[in-house]
Amino acid sequence: MDKVTRLASENGIVIFSKSSCCMCYAVKILFSELRVRPTIHEIDQDPEGREMEKALMRLGCNAPVPAVFIGGTLIGSTNEVMSLHLKGSLSLLLKPYEALS
Repeated sequence: MDKVTRLASENGIVIFSKSSCCMCYAVKILFSELRVRPTIHEIDQDPEGREMEKALMRLGCNAPVPAVFIGGTLIGSTNEVMSLHLKGSLSLLLKPYEALS
């Protein structure tokens, strides 16, 4: 749990992902199209990945990945992120983190 909360709070936008997950890929593409550069942590490539997956579930993720944190706050998984995007709320949350172009 400590590693998850530390990683989530160290960067503005963090996505806990698995490299083979299509939903994780979709969320990463969405963030790219919204011109933000999240920190991606592939838990399937971390020796503590199983423990991290359990910690994400305890934090309230309905699915362990993708788990999106913005400003250290858990936003949720694909459903929550896409719902915020469709409402227009996600871009407001991401505004401080937009990539400079």
